[in-house]
Amino acid sequence: MKKRFIYFQVLVTLLLIILASCSDDFLDRKPESAITPASYLTDEEHLASYSINRYSILPSHGNWSFGTFGIDQHTDNMAGLYYDNRYVPGEWRVGQSGGDWNFHHIYRLNYFLETVLPRWKNGSISGNEDNIKHYIGEVYFLRAFEYFNKLQNLGDFPILRKTYPDDMDVLTEISKRDPRTDVARFIIADLDSASMMMKSSSIDGHKNRLSSGCAALLKSRVALYEATWLKNFKNTAYVPLGPGWPGESKDYNKDWTYPSGSIDAEIDWLLTQAMSSAKTVADNYVLTENNGVLKQDVADADNAYFDMFSAEDMSSYSEVMLWRDYDRGLGVVHNVPVYAQRGNNGVGLTRGYVDNFLMASGLPIYDNASGYVGDDLINDVRDSRDGRLWLFLKEPGQKNILYPSSEGTHGTEIEPVPNITRIDGETGYGTGYTIRKGLNYDAKHTGNGKGFTGAIVFRATEAYLNYMEACYEKNGNLDSDAAKYWRLIRDRAKVDNDYTKTIGATNMLEEAKNDWGAYSAGNLVDATLYNIRRERRCELMAEGLRMMDLKRWRSLDKMINDPYHIEGFKLWGPIQDWYSDGELKPGDNVSTPERSVYFRPYERKGDELVYDGYRWHMAHYLNPIAYEHFLITSEDNDVSTSPIYQNPGWPTAANMPPVN
Repeated sequence: MKKRFIYFQVLVTLLLIILASCSDDFLDRKPESAITPASYLTDEEHLASYSINRYSILPSHGNWSFGTFGIDQHTDNMAGLYYDNRYVPGEWRVGQSGGDWNFHHIYRLNYFLETVLPRWKNGSISGNEDNIKHYIGEVYFLRAFEYFNKLQNLGDFPILRKTYPDDMDVLTEISKRDPRTDVARFIIADLDSASMMMKSSSIDGHKNRLSSGCAALLKSRVALYEATWLKNFKNTAYVPLGPGWPGESKDYNKDWTYPSGSIDAEIDWLLTQAMSSAKTVADNYVLTENNGVLKQDVADADNAYFDMFSAEDMSSYSEVMLWRDYDRGLGVVHNVPVYAQRGNNGVGLTRGYVDNFLMASGLPIYDNASGYVGDDLINDVRDSRDGRLWLFLKEPGQKNILYPSSEGTHGTEIEPVPNITRIDGETGYGTGYTIRKGLNYDAKHTGNGKGFTGAIVFRATEAYLNYMEACYEKNGNLDSDAAKYWRLIRDRAKVDNDYTKTIGATNMLEEAKNDWGAYSAGNLVDATLYNIRRERRCELMAEGLRMMDLKRWRSLDKMINDPYHIEGFKLWGPIQDWYSDGELKPGDNVSTPERSVYFRPYERKGDELVYDGYRWHMAHYLNPIAYEHFLITSEDNDVSTSPIYQNPGWPTAANMPPVN
């Protein structure tokens, strides 16, 4: 009965959604009691409404720390006020229930496709034919996006193309996990379908709905992700047929082979797909201009590159492919602007990230000819640096508000001295370094819960970066397109576009001090690949892709044996004079100078578990599957009979840590 109830909940939820999904004018709607599956999804507007309601699976703002800008916390780029248990082996444990093993979104998307496709093919859906096709394409895209989330979190996962009856035998059978390579190909096939069916530009003319370009961009992301995962985890339990791969324990995988014939051939095919789809986007979207101006007076010129991340309307920016619109009048708001004028909800940049940015000359800061003046003060850190760091790294005394509002504000007009002693999201600063990305100079956005600036979901620059990396991984060199894309990105960043000079000046032992991405499988990568990764790291600042990259590169192995200390600005130098006598209490509310001259946010009172640094466990590359899912698909409560197998290194028992 328990098993059936769990799955029956899905059916009930779907019915409620169907009843609430129609977006027609209220007076034209049928009474809810008259809306049935037979009469719903028979009109273009029904399709439009159903698909837009599924956009909730795409990233958006939230309150800053839990939205797009804050997703990169708990990496080597950004740190929040509190550490993450994933870096304390033994603290992250198998859940009793819940987790990523769920099919809520997949069920709803499959319901749409299995209902709409037959009706569309027999001509029983009313409306504009091109629009109908577009909305079907949107659902293919959204199913691909949801499956990509599953691929990243769980790896192998059941591929479901339709809904299934509430029959426990059937539901158990379809719980069989498909190897991750098949999942990746399924995602790519869905994105190909989406590309063919969706329009080349947003159907609403405002870039608030998906387009075929978005499908090409996501395809390049997925193909690059899986190719580099297979390459870097080759000969481990984390790839199909690798030694110890848990999928081999199930008979249903005994005859499985790579679709391309071998893992190496599969990697090559995926890299080819990544290059092709990335080029489709890169050649059709121009980068937004950066005029190098940090606006600090109303008379200063606007900087489109800066404004792109905090505009109310993002439809005019050339590289923005999809963005979420907010509307205060409708109560669709967020807190991003008010937090961007403070400490970004307690999420700060790490010293490793800040030090990783090049000088404007294209040289690393450690190069003797770089002209780097040091990090005693934040002004020094920004001096003559990569234009992205100069533009987005805040320093005390800069103006956060240029356009006052009569409505009142919770904003901070002048950037204050970072409050590193108060560990709350309202006024606390995580590392002392904090970013300006997402800040809007208009005070009308800074009331509590009054922000209505847009949120970028996809922007074309990622395609430039995807092509560069896929090209080098596939061919071992950069072709003319990759070279062109790299120069365009660096020109916009106000960095010398001779990337070969940077490569020649790169010392990987120095880079390894600041950047987890300097490694793959515990080994340093070559200088060219590293600088491609560096470019990606710097350009995609606070855009939520860092952990995805670190995992596919297998960059976290080094911390299995060598702890990493998260650090912020240089507290124990001239900066300590920013604070009043007695305000800083070493070992209590701040870290001690004996441990480092740099502020270590997780090495003070209450941080004993990470006091000696972050550590890693191989099992943490994939999430564990909760115990209940084995139990409800087993015979006589014997979890070994379940068709589901656990991810490498994780036990099937609840509340247990990884093995060893």
